[in-house]
Amino acid sequence: MKSRTRARSLALQALYEIDIAHHPPGEVLQHRLEEDALSDDLAEFARQIVFGVLPLTQELDRIIARYAPEWPLDQIAAIDRNILRVACWEFAVQGETPVKVAINEAVELAKLFGSESASRFVNGVLGSLADHQNEISQQLRNAQMELTAKTAATSTEAG
Repeated sequence: MKSRTRARSLALQALYEIDIAHHPPGEVLQHRLEEDALSDDLAEFARQIVFGVLPLTQELDRIIARYAPEWPLDQIAAIDRNILRVACWEFAVQGETPVKVAINEAVELAKLFGSESASRFVNGVLGSLADHQNEISQQLRNAQMELTAKTAATSTEAG
């Protein structure tokens, strides 16, 4: 497995556990990194994915539901849902990963962790999302700015 794919895999496993078991994100990621040691830069990449996706989970889910309505979110397997979140975050927020690479990586993760048909499903949903990349990027940036503003306001009030 390629090194960045390993980092994505680790981040995906952490997000899945956080999603299903509601364990504390920092602890989950730390345990995963202890089990599967990555170089510092790859561990940082995994951290960026986990802590980039988590605050935007609701908005990512709304976007997936809006642009891929034929796949209701409540009927998507948890692992597939998290693969979609990671790929969408990578190509729409992080901006370092080209859309085709994000989709290919997501398909590979779906082959590793998903059901027999998961890779085709993930490819189809992400293809729909990729057609709206600019709109999605703007929506996620707006959501990120709102979260940052709320966090700043809360910190100011607490201080």
